[in-house]
Amino acid sequence: MPETPVIETLDLCKSWGPAAALRGLNLRVMAGSIHGFMGRNGAGKTTTIKILLGMSRASSGHARVFGLPVAEAKDSVTIRTRTGFVGEEKELYDEFTVEEMIRFTHSFYPRWRKDLEQRYLGRFDLAPTAAIKTLSRGMRTKLALLLAFCRGAELLILDEPTANLDPAVTEDVLQAIVVHVAGEGMTVLFSSHQIAGVEQIADAITIIHRGRAVVAGSLDDVREGWQRIQMVFDTAAPEVRMVSPGIVDMRREGRTLTLVVSGGAERILQEARAFHPIAVDVAPVSLKEIFLYSAREENEHASL
Repeated sequence: MPETPVIETLDLCKSWGPAAALRGLNLRVMAGSIHGFMGRNGAGKTTTIKILLGMSRASSGHARVFGLPVAEAKDSVTIRTRTGFVGEEKELYDEFTVEEMIRFTHSFYPRWRKDLEQRYLGRFDLAPTAAIKTLSRGMRTKLALLLAFCRGAELLILDEPTANLDPAVTEDVLQAIVVHVAGEGMTVLFSSHQIAGVEQIADAITIIHRGRAVVAGSLDDVREGWQRIQMVFDTAAPEVRMVSPGIVDMRREGRTLTLVVSGGAERILQEARAFHPIAVDVAPVSLKEIFLYSAREENEHASL
């Protein structure tokens, strides 16, 4: 029997009058995965998260979490009790201490894990008596993670959790997420602009652009599907018009013609060899480059 995704959206659309945030988004997040959710500002990531958490309603299409429809009020409550959320703003009560914030949050979650509370107080070096208003941005992030980890959540949704953190704190946060997922079997949807962080911890990704998924799959499969083909000629690189599908970018510089391809590399190589290069090199493309190529605007395609 095929595995049911923890998160699944089908043709999800969201509009405010003439402005469309989502234009038929298809997203699948499988159980136990850390799924990177990437896109430019305004691509629709936060809108998607709000719909999944019942904070906004889709204009059309379908979204399910744990197999439950997010549009049903009763099911939406169940989804939120089984989900932890950490956003960029780390919404905490500044008038509380760390211990008071924990006790307050604990009161809403009967499955609260006291063992995890003690573990992460120590790991994150959070003093229970510290006033939240005195905490640094990094320590606020760690407290928000503690609150999400300890509530017994099966799904963790992160919206830019490491934004504006220094590299050491970012590394600590990312490692805590990886260790927690491995130990507790949690599923994570990790929305971030920080591509290096996504690449470090994610095992699957979805890149969205203008409200649609443009790249999706396991990180290994996505990387394997994208390649750079560089051809060197004995004279100036020819001006060619290639017909094989999958060519994302083509650039000529002196004697060199460079192609970035997404799928169908062998077919493209066969076509390219017909131009008689004296050398051909095939190399992988970084996740940063995959993101930049797949999420670029139409006016950025001038070199093709």
